[in-house]
Amino acid sequence: MWQLLAVGAVMLMGLCGVLVPGVPGPAIVWAAVAWWALDDTTGLAWAVLAGATGVLLLNQALRPLLPPRRFKGAGVSKRSVLTAGAASAVGFFVLPVVGGIAGFLGGLYGAERVRLGSRADAVASARTALRAGGYSVMAELFACLLVAGAWLGAVVWG
Repeated sequence: MWQLLAVGAVMLMGLCGVLVPGVPGPAIVWAAVAWWALDDTTGLAWAVLAGATGVLLLNQALRPLLPPRRFKGAGVSKRSVLTAGAASAVGFFVLPVVGGIAGFLGGLYGAERVRLGSRADAVASARTALRAGGYSVMAELFACLLVAGAWLGAVVWG
């Protein structure tokens, strides 16, 4: 039981690492799944590891097609990105899969609305944030949330 909690904690660190520049979040999430699969040597564990590997490799292959992360230069606040990431994680588990994207977009808009006040300014700022790397963060976070959701599903129902 303690090992599942430790794997979950490492996975949570990887999810947070997606939002922090310079931290290899997807690699940490994959390492957590690999650790679990090496301990729980069932076919389901290995299938989750294979699926996680495929999803994260696809994410890495698509990464050059997305805009680079340049939040600071675009004037995007760290709080907005972190709020969007937290809302994405909550949305992913409240409304499975599609809630991750809706949560990210809603969290980003909500944070900008609180920061700027007006609706028009918040929409413009959210668009700027998405162009400045928000799409890249959203895609990477979504891939990691898919892996985390598959792992959690395998642990709970497997």
